[in-house]
Amino acid sequence: MSVAMPELAGVEHRFLDLPTGVRVHVALAGPEGAPPVLAVHGWPQHWWCWHRVIEQLDGAVRIACPDLRGFGWSGQPEDGNFTKPRLADDVLATLDALGWERALLAGHDWGAVVGYLTALRAPERLTGLLAIGAPHPWQPTPRILRNAWRFSYQLPLVTPFVGSALMRDGRLPAAMMRAARGEEGALTREDFEPYLAVLREPGPSRATEQIYRQFLLRDARALAGLVDGRRLLVPTRTLAGRREPLGLEMFEGIERHGDDARFEVVDGAGHWVPEEAPEIVAEHIRAMTA
Repeated sequence: MSVAMPELAGVEHRFLDLPTGVRVHVALAGPEGAPPVLAVHGWPQHWWCWHRVIEQLDGAVRIACPDLRGFGWSGQPEDGNFTKPRLADDVLATLDALGWERALLAGHDWGAVVGYLTALRAPERLTGLLAIGAPHPWQPTPRILRNAWRFSYQLPLVTPFVGSALMRDGRLPAAMMRAARGEEGALTREDFEPYLAVLREPGPSRATEQIYRQFLLRDARALAGLVDGRRLLVPTRTLAGRREPLGLEMFEGIERHGDDARFEVVDGAGHWVPEEAPEIVAEHIRAMTA
């Protein structure tokens, strides 16, 4: 990776060789012994997604922010597998590598999808789940059909060779990030540049193709079978910005699928809630680790 890593006071960086066949970069902040939080980003971001949340937390927790396999400063997976159950394998392996028996899992976008899968598979490893900016996986078919047009942005991303070329060019992901903002001016091109710079690299640009292609070809149907008839056994809070481009309907009903699950709308925010409303995310993390 030729792109310099952004700097944030109080953050240390580690590289973990996981048994899932990938070398993962993790940014850590907060004191040892504080309540542990694993914060997982989504597309097209990396650990920097959480930098404003880290500042808001001001050492209240020990937070670890891994880069997903193939993204940020993490390595490319040996098996080429970007299915979401495999990303959940990475989450559990990261907890093991950090020596954390249990932790709060905070996830944004794909990180939230992986969070749901991890919570269902290994609830004993989590103290709770904070899922941000990703529809829950218990979607009824009529709702999916009504909202299918909202996911059309994925089509150019998964086209062989085209998707990675569009990522390296930078204009499409920049436009997509701008379109998914909440209040005008809340985030600028300068805020997006740490992500766009990494996407210009061959590895993360190819990873973009694969994380979406494998979702459409393998995950979309498989996820329904993985969650059907199952409930969340850990406290779960789901957040979505008032201007979430995927539509708030896709987030509703989570309370029917967990013993302690709630949905909250964040006013003024779009898709990038950890950066648009970091104080609200930090407030939930503090409450869920108290």
